[in-house]
Amino acid sequence: MTSQELQTLKNKYDIIGNDPALNRALEIAVAVAPTDITVLVSGESGVGKENIPRIIHQNSRRKNGKYFAVNCGAIPEGTIDSELFGHEKGSFTGANEMRRGYFEEADGGTLFLDEIGELPLASQAKLLRVLQSGEFIRVGSSKVLKTDVRVVAATNVNLLHAVSKGKFREDLYYRLNAVSISMPALRSRPTDINLLFRKFASDFSAKYGVCKVTLTEEASILLRKYRWPGNIRQLKNVAESISALESARLAGFSDKCVIDTDVLSKYIPKEEPNLLPATTPHQETFESSSEREAIIRTLLQLKQDVDYLKEVVAKAGLARASAPAIPPPSSLAEEDGLEPEIMLPEEDPEDQDFQEQAPEVLSIRNASMDLIEKVLRKHGGNRKAAAAELGISERTLYRKIKQIEK
Repeated sequence: MTSQELQTLKNKYDIIGNDPALNRALEIAVAVAPTDITVLVSGESGVGKENIPRIIHQNSRRKNGKYFAVNCGAIPEGTIDSELFGHEKGSFTGANEMRRGYFEEADGGTLFLDEIGELPLASQAKLLRVLQSGEFIRVGSSKVLKTDVRVVAATNVNLLHAVSKGKFREDLYYRLNAVSISMPALRSRPTDINLLFRKFASDFSAKYGVCKVTLTEEASILLRKYRWPGNIRQLKNVAESISALESARLAGFSDKCVIDTDVLSKYIPKEEPNLLPATTPHQETFESSSEREAIIRTLLQLKQDVDYLKEVVAKAGLARASAPAIPPPSSLAEEDGLEPEIMLPEEDPEDQDFQEQAPEVLSIRNASMDLIEKVLRKHGGNRKAAAAELGISERTLYRKIKQIEK
């Protein structure tokens, strides 16, 4: 295409920019239009992929036929087959009458399938059949129908990656990708950013009846440096917001509204930290360093507590080896104010001879008093700790101590 023909094409479809990658995409679209080859348009969301199928349709022998654009990602999975291939009356709940699908309606024309990567696997198999033989079956029917449709598909995801993950059929990918057209992201077209902004500002000036927004040199640089994750769609929204909110203030004094970096920066979103590369260890913040120190202190404290508990358990084991076992008192005894009975372990038959030879006869009362004294000495007279180890309340312990003192 000559430069004049290319510019005429851009004017017809309201395409702004002189980037070589953009020009190449438009040239391929015009070159492939007279054929029936399936085309796959790739590019990020908001780069203007929808212009390519319109150019292909209007420059093909099907330009007098119907043109439909279908967003596969916006149709629920349960109804996508009905939308694309139609359905018979009564084929499912709510199917009150027969409905023709897009492939049937677009017979002799062009069908643009946007976000093709969102198409369910079951529907992908049916789409492959249409592309290969032109045959399809309505939902709820067994009759094979024929159609003659030119398909142009678009995606904002890496379909080869989806194929490797089992989310997209490999045979369908190669069938769709007969001719590939890649639309460049706005950040890769820095020289076109200001052209697009001026075009949008002029359009919104006429739409809202306000003066035209222009940028200072510093503001233009800031505009080009931003990464524009939403591409042309995001830039258009920013231009509209500035035109509506800033230019109206000066509409009565001038036909232009000059915007500097301070004003422009309010309309350009801040970079999300989660979307930026991870920081290196040298870029660690003060907060994260403080958190690390707190974690280390907590771990050291936990280790000390564990060591102390081990020591307590070991001492308690020695105490149990030399003292009778004391089961915890029942809650009923505590509530009634009764003293829980401290039980001695059952007699071992082998120790009977020894017990018969012992000069002192031990009673349960004496054993209880001895045990309380040992535990009190162990805890340095701390009655609360002693009561906890004995499994009795402090009130009961006080009574026991009074009995000992008597």
